[in-house]
Amino acid sequence: MRNARLIYLPLGGAGEVGMNAYVYGYGPEGKERLILVDCGVTFGDMGSTPGVDLVLPDLTWLAERAGRIEAIFITHAHEDHIGALAWLWPSLKAPVYARRFTAHVGRLKFEEAGLPREAIRTVEARPATVEAGPFRVGFLPVAHSLPECAALVIDCPAGRVLHTADFKLDPTPLIGDPWEAAAWAAIATEIAPARVRAMVCDSTNVLVDHPGRSETAIAAPITALVAAREGMVVATTFASNVARLKTLADAAVATGRTVCLLGRAMKRMVAAAMETGLLAGFPRTVTPEEAAAMPRDRLMLLATGSQGERRAAVAQFARGKYLGLSLAEGDLVLFSSKTIPGNERDVLRLVNAFSEMGVDVVDEQSGTYHISGHANRPDLETVQDLVRPEMVIPMHGEHRHLRAHARLAQARGFASEIVANGMMADLSGEVPEIVEYIEAGRVYLDGTALVGAQDGVIRDRIRMALNGLVLVTVIIDEDGAPLGEAWVETLGLPERGRGGTVLAEAIESELARFLDRAGRSTLGDDDRLDEALRRVVRQIAMEEVGKKPEVTVVVSRLLAE
Repeated sequence: MRNARLIYLPLGGAGEVGMNAYVYGYGPEGKERLILVDCGVTFGDMGSTPGVDLVLPDLTWLAERAGRIEAIFITHAHEDHIGALAWLWPSLKAPVYARRFTAHVGRLKFEEAGLPREAIRTVEARPATVEAGPFRVGFLPVAHSLPECAALVIDCPAGRVLHTADFKLDPTPLIGDPWEAAAWAAIATEIAPARVRAMVCDSTNVLVDHPGRSETAIAAPITALVAAREGMVVATTFASNVARLKTLADAAVATGRTVCLLGRAMKRMVAAAMETGLLAGFPRTVTPEEAAAMPRDRLMLLATGSQGERRAAVAQFARGKYLGLSLAEGDLVLFSSKTIPGNERDVLRLVNAFSEMGVDVVDEQSGTYHISGHANRPDLETVQDLVRPEMVIPMHGEHRHLRAHARLAQARGFASEIVANGMMADLSGEVPEIVEYIEAGRVYLDGTALVGAQDGVIRDRIRMALNGLVLVTVIIDEDGAPLGEAWVETLGLPERGRGGTVLAEAIESELARFLDRAGRSTLGDDDRLDEALRRVVRQIAMEEVGKKPEVTVVVSRLLAE
């Protein structure tokens, strides 16, 4: 195709951990046919996004070009890769392709959202391929921390791209596909003498200097830990980490304990793995009601909430009870998971709450009870040597990870570039070139509504949380004069100010003085009156309590009969 180019545009996941969304395009500039790889979420926090349930990538740029989208490919069923799909698909409406387990999870999400199940199509692993406009895409099985993950081998007239997605070098992952060096080497050798044009590669663990370990390495330590405990054991991990759930459940059985699954996501993932034939031999589980009647030292609860999510089972245990079950002194909570950057404060809050209850907590700091699902630095070097791409593009990681990965690749002789969210790279030449910058924002799931980051909703909520709220009500009679005095309600502010003055009364007194001297031009203009009243409220609040609150003014006007 004349003057065609191959572009790569991350709209999420490059410069952060989570919310993965990567666009590839091929064709003449501005007319490229497009594919989207992954459509994930990250989670809000009370500090920067109070009340927000999920944070989604802003795919406005892609939705505006929906007519050029050939397909969506989902590499695996982690929420940071598939969690936004049901919310954002209606604006894209392209066919979705995934392997069996991931497709099953996606269809469940589509059913809940009232979307067509048939939009998600199951694809077999390579050598099967999907034709999507100028692209031919194959799913390369990889080991990760849930079943049937895949890297994508993306072919187009400009060459071959290997999009690794999340992966680790684990030859014995317990559940899912093992690491096979020969399969990765074939990505390069089957197109020789040409080279893989670009490897867009997971950067999460680039700062970890030792090789990764196998999932099977933690089975014995977890079993020994559980065997040594006399009280109840609660273990938490990512609900999607089916292999870890199996390891934990096997440890329970080996130590004479009965398993109880707590949390909707965990039950759903175990059921999905069973229904797709990927999870066999999972022990019988009991309901929370049955668990409550059993001896504590015979129980192991597998609970959601490893990242400190406030509504999850573990957080509710930290606050008291969950479904009739509670923790007591001498019990154990095991965090068999890595804390995602940004969630440390929430997790630490739980740990301290358990400590106050006399509950012991064991986490992943020692590496004894958790194996990462991502390739470490030596593993990345191994993959580079196998694939020998012309260029390495770091993705899936914070900026420090992208930078370290780019430096690693460059030091080993590969062209590389940091391509963060919103940066469009042309991969057609000998080196990657940033050619355009796109607005790559965020969308918030606030309750059941999608709210744009620039809409001001969350910003206003933060301002109210920081400064409080004052509601002012004023009635203007038919002659344009105040009817009675203004009255005030305060929220999120101290009741009394300097010298013990009641804040609401101090504001009302000053508003009364202002209204007595206000001219008809001000009283007759809603906008001018609103602004003047706001200034009065903020001035008095600042003098009395040192805050400039958010102010809502309600002006009611009586009409002449």
